[in-house]
Amino acid sequence: MNPHQVLRRPLVTEKSTIAREEQNVVTFAVDPKANKHEIKSAVETLFEVKVLDVRTIRMPRKSRRLGRFIGKKPEWKKAIVRLAQGQKIEFFEGV
Repeated sequence: MNPHQVLRRPLVTEKSTIAREEQNVVTFAVDPKANKHEIKSAVETLFEVKVLDVRTIRMPRKSRRLGRFIGKKPEWKKAIVRLAQGQKIEFFEGV
């Protein structure tokens, strides 16, 4: 699988930002079919960092309502990647 297809987007939330600053952990939304080995190699090739650990979570479907219509948001996969000491990925350098 192509590394650009494995990593969909970084998750920038309050919880992930605190984890990135304190524990050197980065969180990504990834392809649901990707496994931990593919995620690790994609992060190492795209960002040129050393990855120590990858944890994955399947986020469940959620119901959404628009007026009288009820629908579902799709299931997606989250990857929590721990980087080696001294390694860093900056998403917003100029902000």
